[in-house]
Amino acid sequence: MEAAERRRSRRLLRTLYGAALKGAGVDPEAAVVRALAGTDVRRALAGRRRVGLFAVGKAAAGMARAALRSFPRAPALVVVPRGDEARGLRGATVLRASHPEPDASSVRAARRAVGFFTGFTAGDAIVCLISGGSSSLLEHPRAGVSLAELRRRVRALSDAGAPIGELNRLRTRLSRVKGGRLGRATRARLVTLVLSDVPGDRPGVVGSGPTVRSKRRADVVRVIGSNRDGLAAAAREARRLGLRPVVSPRRLSGEAPRAGRALARRAKELPPGSVWLAGGETVVRLRASRARGGRSLELALSAALALQTPGDAGVSLLAAGSDGRDGSSPAAGAFAGASTIARARRRGLDPGEALRRHATHAFFERLGDLLVTGPTGTNVGDWVFLVKF
Repeated sequence: MEAAERRRSRRLLRTLYGAALKGAGVDPEAAVVRALAGTDVRRALAGRRRVGLFAVGKAAAGMARAALRSFPRAPALVVVPRGDEARGLRGATVLRASHPEPDASSVRAARRAVGFFTGFTAGDAIVCLISGGSSSLLEHPRAGVSLAELRRRVRALSDAGAPIGELNRLRTRLSRVKGGRLGRATRARLVTLVLSDVPGDRPGVVGSGPTVRSKRRADVVRVIGSNRDGLAAAAREARRLGLRPVVSPRRLSGEAPRAGRALARRAKELPPGSVWLAGGETVVRLRASRARGGRSLELALSAALALQTPGDAGVSLLAAGSDGRDGSSPAAGAFAGASTIARARRRGLDPGEALRRHATHAFFERLGDLLVTGPTGTNVGDWVFLVKF
């Protein structure tokens, strides 16, 4: 009976995750199509001698595909993560660069981007399509800073559990292309369309804002999709399935284990037939050597540890990244619930040790509880879907 209930809850949670990915503000192609039809964008591009397209980030391929349908002859430069699919970009120059940490390919991409922007003049416009992941894909350290030093300083701050805004402020200080510096390589008008994966959906923080120049310029900067759009789509699907969705008014934030325990407390208060939907981005403070894992996996395991009373029997959750990756794990996230810890101990697994060593990928892999999707082609942060039957 337990296995049947587990399969049922997983089908539901997978369905909610899939619905969130198809949300109009999460699907990169749909988001760009809608934005390009907007009056403000059309007005900004009207009368321009030439229009160029520049896309960078985990959602770059999908965003560029949509823009190329509107501007099929436009010069286009697209920078995607190494290993990601980049189909349907005929006529565009596609560069593959490193993620989650920059390497020489990221520097080459940044130099090509600067050259691309320099080729446009005051009578032209560049549509800039920016999504999360750009900070690593596009990097050129400022004078006096080596790439190795930049990587070391950013990694140290990340390992200490710094939020994305703080990380991107450091990246901006160390870079020649972040914080609007890439945009300042051209006199062309810039139309920057942003798919947001950051708290507050601030466009200058997403990807460290390479094309967000001074507010005094006549540029168009718009956030065209965010984490909340995915939650809204998942809530609609939950209602269609006869469940009562409750969308968290607060973003997921802070250390992943603490967020997982808080989520478990919330689950105990939900009435049966409810789905709790939350989104955002937590952090992992590394206290041991690096192992395969990520923030969604640590959140899921911490929640499972707090869901072991008889009254928690009907609770299941999925914690996963919208991009299909979770930290150093190739999985998007993991399923967990009231039976997770008991099942793990029957297999000789120690959940506390998995958390201490940050080895959560191996833990959930042994249980068969990983959600593996591969790259989804978008990036709006993380989601947690919790159902109570």
